[in-house]
Amino acid sequence: MRKYSYYLCAFIAMPFLVFSQKFTVSGEVTDAQNGESLVGVNIFAEGTQVGTSTNTYGFYSLRLDAGQYTIVYQYLGYEVQRKKLNLNKDQVIDVSLVEAGQALDAIDVTTRGVDANVKSVEMSVTEVTTKEIEKVPQLLGEVDVIRTLTLLPGVSTVGEGANGFNVRGGNVDQNLILLDGAPVFNSSHLFGFFSVFNADAVQSFKLYKGGIPASYGGRLSSVLDVRQREGNSKRFSGQGGLGILSSRATFEGPIIKDKMSFLVSGRRSYGDVFTSLSSNEDLNSSILYFYDFNTKINYRINKDHRIYLSGYFGRDALGIRDFVNFNWGNATATLRWNWTINNRLFSNVTAVYSDYDYTIGSGDVENPGESGFGFSLDSRLRNYKFDQKITWFASSDYKLDFGYDVTYYDISPGRSRFNDGTSIFETQLQSEYGLEPALFVSAEQKVNANLTFQYGLRYSAFYNLGARTMQLYDGIPTDDNVIGTRDFERGEVIAAYDGLEGFEPRFNVNYAINDNNSIKASYNRTRQYIQLVSNTTSPTPVDIWRPAGKYINPATANQVAGGYFRNFNDNVWEFSVELFYKYFNDIIDYRDGADLFTNDNIETSLLNGEGRAYGLEVLLRKQRGKLQGWIGYTLSRAEIIVRGDDPFTSISQGQWYPSNWDRLHDLSVVVSYQLTKKWDIGGSFIYQTGRPVTFPVGRAEVEGGLIAPVNTLRNSNRIPDFHRLDLSANYNPSEGKNKRWESSWSFGLFNVYARRNPFSVFFQNDPQNPQVNQAIRLAIFGTIIPSVTYNFKF
Repeated sequence: MRKYSYYLCAFIAMPFLVFSQKFTVSGEVTDAQNGESLVGVNIFAEGTQVGTSTNTYGFYSLRLDAGQYTIVYQYLGYEVQRKKLNLNKDQVIDVSLVEAGQALDAIDVTTRGVDANVKSVEMSVTEVTTKEIEKVPQLLGEVDVIRTLTLLPGVSTVGEGANGFNVRGGNVDQNLILLDGAPVFNSSHLFGFFSVFNADAVQSFKLYKGGIPASYGGRLSSVLDVRQREGNSKRFSGQGGLGILSSRATFEGPIIKDKMSFLVSGRRSYGDVFTSLSSNEDLNSSILYFYDFNTKINYRINKDHRIYLSGYFGRDALGIRDFVNFNWGNATATLRWNWTINNRLFSNVTAVYSDYDYTIGSGDVENPGESGFGFSLDSRLRNYKFDQKITWFASSDYKLDFGYDVTYYDISPGRSRFNDGTSIFETQLQSEYGLEPALFVSAEQKVNANLTFQYGLRYSAFYNLGARTMQLYDGIPTDDNVIGTRDFERGEVIAAYDGLEGFEPRFNVNYAINDNNSIKASYNRTRQYIQLVSNTTSPTPVDIWRPAGKYINPATANQVAGGYFRNFNDNVWEFSVELFYKYFNDIIDYRDGADLFTNDNIETSLLNGEGRAYGLEVLLRKQRGKLQGWIGYTLSRAEIIVRGDDPFTSISQGQWYPSNWDRLHDLSVVVSYQLTKKWDIGGSFIYQTGRPVTFPVGRAEVEGGLIAPVNTLRNSNRIPDFHRLDLSANYNPSEGKNKRWESSWSFGLFNVYARRNPFSVFFQNDPQNPQVNQAIRLAIFGTIIPSVTYNFKF
């Protein structure tokens, strides 16, 4: 009887067991025109709450109960695609999306993750497409990724022509900038006027201001993840442009159709070409140019294995021929292997090399010639990294990322060589070496239709390694406290940071009130082991990176954020408001009067401090229709405190003082309007509170009768407020025509009402009356700057 009861129960339960079976739909989503992987495509089963999105390499995995479904694929600027399937086994479905037509009344064009603003667990994340960037007015018509980012809430610079960018009260060195996974240590050309990223070679970029995933580490404030395009695997094609400042060209195509492709892209400015033609000797001997070269090869070995090899090489040169030369540049190389282990397990292995260096010179050190003088100073930072990240798509409600990375630093702070006409004198600052290993795990869990969590943990450590000779101190590192030196052998650990402080928890939560409204919150702890040492308003290419060591602690930041997110008018409009608070520990600042340039014992010129940043960010954005753009506003403070036992170890008398990048108000309005199929116009307006500056409160007579300013509290004054209006127009004569050669024209007016925005205000003795100090206002741009660029594509 018991035997028959067992079979009866099994028979009754069988239908439920069948219906509860789950199967996986997985595959890759690519662009139908060029075969490139599409990142962040929104994929869901119609009529259900089950959905996912493609990862950085276009891979997706969706786990569903057995049954019949319509799977929907949506992506910004592409036509929606639907696939009907009878899911009774695991299936692989690769999808190619077709770019939507440019007709003004096209309505079946969706934004990336059409409701991601509300439903994604991510917050404090910024994404702007290349097409949006192309419509934003830019200086001299140069399409600029980073300058566009500064038009969004929470991102700013200290002024026009400033290197890098600041995120939520962080310094420029606190941004992890990655190009195909390789760190870029200087992201600007021509001292900050342009970024190093050629938009023609960029596939996507994403900025994390908070809620940073556990797979990223090494910086306190943000991550800018830039991915190069893979190259057209369908056919040979190209694009480029001729502008006032520079020209660019990109070529791509299949090496083996649908299996192996290449991309090469170059850009160069040619100010030096024009100045060399001048009859003015001062002009024709000047050196002023920059260049970029991007390259990538990707090879699909089979459906489960794919490898990528990419590189970037960029350089700036500035100077006067046979007199002074100044050049700097980045070089990166990335080798990546993607392995689809099975339909729910994806692995990415990456090896990276990054190299940043600069050289300043005057004359020829080896052969000074008639001048009898030669000088050079060079510095170099090399970075080697290996990492692996594995993603497990456990179900449509649970995804797990885990992995490791190891980074090795080789820092040569500086070598100077001087020839006085008789002998060569050389000074070499000691190299520094560091090893940074890390482990991470992160999970994204959808509890129900309303509640989603993302939680993770990263553990990082750092080892400062020899060979090096270190000064030892009795107490605070100062020249007066030196008690001796110690020699460390090659590879010997000078300082180790491998305690509990290395744990970096990350947490995000999203509570969806309904389909159009949600509340999000996040917390992240970040740690940084190398910092940029600078005593200038805006960091320059010759500033020095220094690692944590015996007397320099790693910097740490803790950030909490919360916000309200809303979409309305059928997801055409996005609105968000976020509050954030961030606290920094062990950030470094320079002592008053510090020597940072050729100091082999840099710790004697530095002080440890703390920082805080807090504020409100508001964004209203429209990404569909004839009128597109956004309004962004930030209300924030960024402050630093360095408090010691005496004035020598304190700044601003041990009180909180504004950082150089503190701006109370920051407003940006960016709009573009499609007039006709061939014409679109755009404009941007920026208003910012003037940045902090230190003005003298008195003067003192020094040796020789000269008058010197007396400063007290750092950054206790402000320069005048900043505001600027820019306009643009784009003409596409071949729009709507099926031509092998397409062209367009871009016109721009930068600084339309010729505002002389001050970059800084400094004081100097009046040449006519040395007893009097005079204020000098420095403006980078003081007039309207027109531009025109011819663009082509084939």
